[in-house]
Amino acid sequence: MSSAERLYTPELLALTLRLAEYPWDDGLPMKGDARSRSCGSTLAMGLSLDGDGRIDRMGLRARACAIGQASAAIFAGAASGKTAAEIESVHDAMASWLAGSGPLPDWPGISAIEAARAFPGRHGAMMLPWEAALAALSSAPASV
Repeated sequence: MSSAERLYTPELLALTLRLAEYPWDDGLPMKGDARSRSCGSTLAMGLSLDGDGRIDRMGLRARACAIGQASAAIFAGAASGKTAAEIESVHDAMASWLAGSGPLPDWPGISAIEAARAFPGRHGAMMLPWEAALAALSSAPASV
């Protein structure tokens, strides 16, 4: 099996289609962007929070490779109801895991991109949604 076949599985490619469930919405109050330095993939994320400070709405605009798109879909599928602290914790766990110093993070569906860990050039794309979310959450208006 070639490295491309191990990396671009039917499951991973199917995830890229799920991004259509999270259309970009200019009305979302918090916005953040992330860019992978290794491959140039980008992700813009818009968020809103509920009264308890938990993510309740999301819009995405991806100009990313299949790994970045799949990572964004995995993130989006489980981000609702999460707090900024929870997002930051998983961001840090992802960075540790990709560096080889931690276990696979506890996030639903993350195993679909696990094979990409063996490709350091894809690590930046895998981190896109967590970095865009942290950027969006840090842009929260003072009244939120």
